Amino acid sequence: MYNKLRNFIFRNRHSIAVFILLNMACLVCILLVAARVAYTNSGRHMGLIWNLFLAWIPFILAYIAHSVSWKRVWIYFAIPVIAFLWLIFFPNAPYMLTDLQDLARSGGVGAPLWYDVLIVVWCSWTGTLLGVISLYLMQDIIIRTFGKWPGWIFVFVISALSSFGIYIGRFVRLNSWDILQNPAETTMEILGLVIDPSMRLAAFTVLYTFFFLFIFVLLYSFSHMLQEQASRAKSTAEELASTQPTQVN
Repeated sequence: MYNKLRNFIFRNRHSIAVFILLNMACLVCILLVAARVAYTNSGRHMGLIWNLFLAWIPFILAYIAHSVSWKRVWIYFAIPVIAFLWLIFFPNAPYMLTDLQDLARSGGVGAPLWYDVLIVVWCSWTGTLLGVISLYLMQDIIIRTFGKWPGWIFVFVISALSSFGIYIGRFVRLNSWDILQNPAETTMEILGLVIDPSMRLAAFTVLYTFFFLFIFVLLYSFSHMLQEQASRAKSTAEELASTQPTQVN
C-alpha cells in the first residue's frame, strides 16, 4: 500500500505540486485581504476572495472532465454537460484581470497603494492561472478525441467567448448565475449586444482575446520546453551509457 501511494505521488508529482501551489496562492490572497481588513477596518477587496472561489469552479469542472475522459463512453454523455457548465463559469477566471482597474478609482484608500497593488495582482494572477490550467485540460480532451488542430481552434474560440463574457460581467453586470437562473432573459440581453455591438465591445473582446491567448501559448510553450529539456537530457544519458565500453572480467 505504501509503495503504491509513493509510486502514485512520484508519477503525478508535478500535477500535485501545481495543485498545492494554487491552494497556497489562494491562502496568501485570503491572508493579504484579511490583514487589510484588520488594519483598515474596511471590507475593501473582499470581493476578490469571492472571485477566486468562482475561478476555482471551471478548474474543478475541467479536472473532473479530464479524469473521466479516458473512458470513451463518458466523452459523449457526461463530458458535454460538464463542458457546458465549464464554459459558463470559465470567464470568471480571466475576469479577475479587470480587477486591476479598481486601483485607479480607489486604490490606496486606508492602506498603502503598493499593498493594494500586491493584493489585486496576486489575486488576478492566481485566477488567470486557474483559467489557463482548466483550458489546458479541456484542450487535451479535444486533442485526444478529435486531433491537434481542433484542439487549438477550441482554445481560440474559448478565448474569444471568455473575453466577450468578461465584457458582459464587467460592463453589463451579468454573471454566470444569471444564465442559469434566468436563461431566456439573459440570452435576449446577450443577443442584443451581439446584433448591435459597440466599438468598446469589439475592441475589448479582440484585445483581451489576444492577450489571454498570449498568456496561454507562453505558458504552454514553457511547459513543453521543460519537457523537451528533460527528454534531451534522458537521450544524452542513454547515448553516453551505450558508448561506454563493456568491462570484461
